[in-house]
Amino acid sequence: MLELTERTAPEPLGGHRPPGRIVDRTFRALAATGGALVLVILAAILVTTTRNAWPAFADQGLTFFTSSTWDVVQGTFGTLAFSYGTLVISVIALLIAVPVSLGVALFVTELVPVRARRAVVFVIDLLAAIPSVVFGLWGILVLAPALTGTYTSVADAVDGVPLLGTLLSGDPISGRSFFTAGLILAIMITPIVTSVTRETFATVPRAQKDGALALGATRWEMIRGAVFPHSRSGIVAGVLLGFGRAIGETIAVALVIGSSPQITARLFNSGDALSAVIANQFGESTGTYQAALIGMGVLLFALTLVISMIARGVIHRAERRIGSASA
Repeated sequence: MLELTERTAPEPLGGHRPPGRIVDRTFRALAATGGALVLVILAAILVTTTRNAWPAFADQGLTFFTSSTWDVVQGTFGTLAFSYGTLVISVIALLIAVPVSLGVALFVTELVPVRARRAVVFVIDLLAAIPSVVFGLWGILVLAPALTGTYTSVADAVDGVPLLGTLLSGDPISGRSFFTAGLILAIMITPIVTSVTRETFATVPRAQKDGALALGATRWEMIRGAVFPHSRSGIVAGVLLGFGRAIGETIAVALVIGSSPQITARLFNSGDALSAVIANQFGESTGTYQAALIGMGVLLFALTLVISMIARGVIHRAERRIGSASA
């Protein structure tokens, strides 16, 4: 009979651990450190800016957020009009840029020939590389003067129409306005949203699209039934990135918005925004005045976080709905 002998695991070559395990642990540690470092940096930015802005928060109280009166001489700092202007021009930019970006992304991924695809992508990437000050100078020197007459014609055409008659008007009408700032921002964020959505559309499995077409779906039905559901989270991410660029843009907005703080539904009026006020006034500020401007930065940070949380909620609900439907 054969005797059973105790078997031991073979010793690693040279008496050392396998190199793959050490590499995996090192990579895991580096990745965790990188992720933690990002959170630490964000927390440090929030803490330091809040501490520097605290004199204005303590002096003004809730009126810092709820009042639209900004009077440096009297020491009254209310940011409501600037917050309103920031949100208005960002929404205008998204309403213009998102449909255009989705159309360009679909054109590149689904319609354009392969040979022409590189040229289209190159032009989009080139547009993203233009400095914001160039957009601002073009807006104030070329676009704003040219749009004044157009704004007047549009206002006359929709005069008396409910809602549109108020939105598409001004008192007085100005080329340096909410709408011009939103239009400039739309041009600036279109390459970002397009790039993200294009990469997302490119990840849709070819089998899903071919399957939809094989069942008799038209190209639009295939895009609506196979491409959009699979790419929903990526589209939201692209819109979020575009919103972040729009809400934080400074130089271009400062040049074309008109620097006239007011809360009005007339989009052809001049206005102002948080980032533009910080850029225009920070150099001459001191004391509580400077703290109020830093507080605007804290407010921008908070707005970005709120929008991010809303976007994450939308993505989570969409993924859960798709998961339950597939089940």
